[in-house]
Amino acid sequence: MTAHIAPTAILLSDYTPFSHLIDHVTLHFTLHPLQTRVSARLSLRPNPAAVQGQDLRLDGENLSLLSLALNGKPLAHAPDETGLTIPAADLPNGPFTLETEVEISPQTNTSLDGLYMSNGMYCTQCEAQGFRKITFYPDRPDVMARFDVTMDTDLPTQLSNGNPTGPGAWHDPWPKPAYLFALVAGDLVAHTDHFTTLSGRRVTLNIYTRAGDAHKCAYAMDSLIRSMRWDEQVYGREYDLDIFNIVAVDDFNMGAMENKGLNIFNSKLVLATPDTATDDDYARIEAVIAHEYFHNWTGNRITCRDWFQLCLKEGLTVYRDQQFSGDMRSAPVKRIEDVLALRARQFREDGGPLAHAVRPDSYVEINNFYTATIYEKGAEVIGMLKTLVGDAAYADALNLYFTRHDGHAATIEDWLQVFTDATGHDLTQFKHWYTQAGTPHLTLTDDFKNGTYTLYIKQNNPTTPGQPHKDPKVIPIALGLLSTSGAEVLPTTILTLTQAEHSFEFPNLTAKPIPSALRGFSAPVVLHQTQSNTDRAILLAHDTDAFNKCEAGRALAKSALTDHILHQTPTPHDWLAAITAVTRETTLDPAFRALTLRLPSDDDIAQTLHASGHIPDPAAIHAARRTLQTDLANHLKPHLPSLIAAHQTPGDFSPSAIAAGHRAFRLGLLSLMARIDTAPATHAYQNAKSMTEQLGALAILLDNGMGQPELAQFHAQWQNDRLVMDKWFGLQISMAAPDHAAHITKFLTEHADFDWKNPNRFRAVIASLAANHAGFHHASGQGYALLADWLIKLDPVNPQTAARMSTAFETWPRYDQTRQTLIRNELSRIRQTPNLSRNLGEMLDRMLGA
Repeated sequence: MTAHIAPTAILLSDYTPFSHLIDHVTLHFTLHPLQTRVSARLSLRPNPAAVQGQDLRLDGENLSLLSLALNGKPLAHAPDETGLTIPAADLPNGPFTLETEVEISPQTNTSLDGLYMSNGMYCTQCEAQGFRKITFYPDRPDVMARFDVTMDTDLPTQLSNGNPTGPGAWHDPWPKPAYLFALVAGDLVAHTDHFTTLSGRRVTLNIYTRAGDAHKCAYAMDSLIRSMRWDEQVYGREYDLDIFNIVAVDDFNMGAMENKGLNIFNSKLVLATPDTATDDDYARIEAVIAHEYFHNWTGNRITCRDWFQLCLKEGLTVYRDQQFSGDMRSAPVKRIEDVLALRARQFREDGGPLAHAVRPDSYVEINNFYTATIYEKGAEVIGMLKTLVGDAAYADALNLYFTRHDGHAATIEDWLQVFTDATGHDLTQFKHWYTQAGTPHLTLTDDFKNGTYTLYIKQNNPTTPGQPHKDPKVIPIALGLLSTSGAEVLPTTILTLTQAEHSFEFPNLTAKPIPSALRGFSAPVVLHQTQSNTDRAILLAHDTDAFNKCEAGRALAKSALTDHILHQTPTPHDWLAAITAVTRETTLDPAFRALTLRLPSDDDIAQTLHASGHIPDPAAIHAARRTLQTDLANHLKPHLPSLIAAHQTPGDFSPSAIAAGHRAFRLGLLSLMARIDTAPATHAYQNAKSMTEQLGALAILLDNGMGQPELAQFHAQWQNDRLVMDKWFGLQISMAAPDHAAHITKFLTEHADFDWKNPNRFRAVIASLAANHAGFHHASGQGYALLADWLIKLDPVNPQTAARMSTAFETWPRYDQTRQTLIRNELSRIRQTPNLSRNLGEMLDRMLGA
């Protein structure tokens, strides 16, 4: 076994201010694929908040130092592997100028971190610590400076942060940390529009793409304009530069990056036409465009003091983009979708070896903490805070936050202090949401005596790695009460749980009510309550809260699935009848009805079984879901043709939420019909008017063991569109039968169009295998071995993507001993690989530590 030395962890408790302040940075780039020269001039002075007389330590990786001078005088200090140190004895006591010139190689930088090349375009990704691969600099978010940038290149498009001052010259008037630096140079085409702010500033808006893609930018531009207007109206935040640029890049590790004035996007989150993008693509583009724009204030103007505070900008900005999408679309449907995503990703993370607090207290590699806990759970914490203080107080607190901390690098303590000062709330206990990992479990029991209904609530905060003991959290519980006839006897009321156990009394009732607890998913918890299927059916039919209405249907489905898996019980008629009633209720939003048709995922059921003390069997779960789908299809059979016909979307394509809802519901109905007869799905594929319909129909055919001619036709039609081809790759694996998933994946990795160095294409294939629950967890272990092989191959080239993909293994402790052994063997095999990256090594150590 190859020995490895665990990297030293970075601790929150070790934070100290940087030794110097940087007032101004001047950068000049002489761009060349293999020999780019970067000249930097830093204006520094001692930081009065830091310990005086310290050495000046600058971060730097993979840099060839060509020259170094202080106040114009050459220095002879040599860099080491991670940076450059200038001894205190060589530093003036007052302001000084440091100049460096380095050489880097963008073309060979396959990590896609720092300055790299994508299809002949120079571009950057500096969050979290990519700037150190560009020049020597204190690469930490609490060092903020104004930047001026110039560049020498023959490429026609030359972009950087701030406002243009000449050809290839940019000035950013707002101080920013290095992680927000951006540079793009290429032969690009701009899709241009304008926006006038409330104060009258006319802003030029550009979305840059490579030639041939400019016509795919209209929806992204529309989303940007709506985002800018919404942020003014809802949060009072105006844009603060004369120009706002977005660049679409094919090779990108993340979704997008909020660099000041120059957002760089993965092209899949910009480019869309009805023929090439699905409704999910449109919704995601809208959300991510908004997210990155909203960062201009919650992330850029106010940034985080250190990377432990990452949730300060990400949780708040996710919450803001969720609000925006809810206002643009159906707020109830958006909330349901957000919670389903939270449970699928973050609850899974919280319940395994990779659990960590919303604000962690240590890390080895910060890129490993761009997680669902930081983003989605961080957003849920903001939502709970808003629920506890109220809408008006939330608005007051945010205004104080923007006023007090504009231009600052802030902390969670700063954020909570703002709320305390603005609202008078003591948030000492609420802070546990930031510092304690894990998902709280709530157990609800009740009693009814002498006209008084009593609700008893217990909270349990399970042990997570490094945190064996948890204190009770503040948990807002939105509660409604319904009568057995479906009438609401108590409108939504907020109960605040602060203790391990609490009881709440509701007098003057004539009969025992049915509780509708956790309305709107008012807290990110797991709710345990004993509720009959009859009560669930009443809630599904009559609950006034859309989230709990849908949740009742999911509870019925989960009960049916788990009973079938554990006891081979037949599909219950009450569930079939309840879902049929909702499906036929024309007053309901079609998007909502589409959600009620969607059974809990295989992974969701595995998580549910594990939480209740059972060992999940992936094959049995997969078979049970197919049985329930077939039974529902047969129950709905008399109504399916008319329902499918009623939800055609005639006329030109519209990306609106209403039209998308009709398409989603129709595809859900077609999926059920295909359990009986695949002809309607074949007809839908042949007559599809949009990518949503074409891809959806193809997925249905593949899911039913058909569709090979259509698959070949799809490839012939779209083989020259890289983003559509990502869908073609992924669909075959995600829809593959469990026995064939690993084989199909291996076959597709040998396809001429498989570019494993492109993150989008790699994720389309390998992530789709991991998402095929029964296929990935096939008893043969083939899925585990295949993923391990690819992680070993990818890690030296792109360690960030390899580390993120390794999370497919994070749920290994929930499965049977045979699968646990297979996964542990693969994790150990990867860990023994020589020269494994710090990124992947940390993830493996945390998973093996379980």
